[in-house]
Amino acid sequence: MPDPAIASRRMRSQRISGPKPDNPADVVRRLGALQAQDYAQATWAIGARSSGATLADVERAIADRRIVLTWAMRGTLHAVPAEDAPWMVRLLAPRVVARDKRRQQQLELDAQTVARCERLIESALREQKRMTRAELMELLEQAGIHTKQQRGYYILWMLAQTGLICMGPLEGKQQTFVLLGEWVPEPRELSGDEALRELAIRYFTGHGPATAHDFSWWAGLTVTEAKKAAADADGVLRCETIGGTAYWSGGEDGADGAESPDIALLPGYDEYLLGYKDRSAVLKPEHAAKIVPGGNGVYAPMLVVHGEIAGVWRRSAGKQGVELTVHPFEERGVTAERVAAETRRYAEFLGLPLARIDVREE
Repeated sequence: MPDPAIASRRMRSQRISGPKPDNPADVVRRLGALQAQDYAQATWAIGARSSGATLADVERAIADRRIVLTWAMRGTLHAVPAEDAPWMVRLLAPRVVARDKRRQQQLELDAQTVARCERLIESALREQKRMTRAELMELLEQAGIHTKQQRGYYILWMLAQTGLICMGPLEGKQQTFVLLGEWVPEPRELSGDEALRELAIRYFTGHGPATAHDFSWWAGLTVTEAKKAAADADGVLRCETIGGTAYWSGGEDGADGAESPDIALLPGYDEYLLGYKDRSAVLKPEHAAKIVPGGNGVYAPMLVVHGEIAGVWRRSAGKQGVELTVHPFEERGVTAERVAAETRRYAEFLGLPLARIDVREE
């Protein structure tokens, strides 16, 4: 069953409740990384944790090279602090690529082919600075390297895992790619145990209280590595036993005593759910499948009531502005009036008027 005490503390550590940073980059730095495979959801994940930041502010932080989108954790696209992207990729990506040999064989991507793609794309980006995915696919095709059946996307993913490229700012509605070394010319230099310790501090400060298994899953580390990294951060992190299980959190966790908001509207793929291996503290098992309504790995935006994930919501933009429909999973007294503040905040984030709020119980 959900644990209100743990949920409340996670809301504060993730800055869903309590004091919020003014700067979108500070949100990302606080959490260490935020899952970002859906661009619109990722920008709201940052905005929901910021004090008054708009979509334009978040996109400006990306364009200004303060936030980088790259495949840092588990081979999944994340938003990370720009200065930390190189060491995070260097620490975590090689193990992901090593585990994916079968897929590389299926796509007929041997070391020679990958090296050729690397040379082509590096040369093109040094000249043009940024290119869209379509432009990079055309570049590879013209060189006789086929990109169909997800092969081209996988090539870009592998080159991001080597630290060659990362995503750049939008060009119109198209995502661009840039050379990571040029985009982040002054990275932090961390390696080995120092990098693991820093990653543990970021994770548990921005996600705690959480377990070593949660951290292991989030970062793609072994449990042994996760425990050692947390232990190495003793004095910065604190460990406590809750229900017979060891949990780590940042040193200031719970210090402000702020209560969780009555209602929160979080995006799909949000760290509040996906940042943990064990999600039972915030979500009832019988509702878990409702967060992924098609069973296809696409996570719906989430309604949070007093720290518990208690429904989903969706938006549509019309001529009159943005319309939101909220679907609670069960009777929780959720009304349009109770979600009004959060829906207004979301509309302000998008820079659109709020046209309608509709609450429909499942």
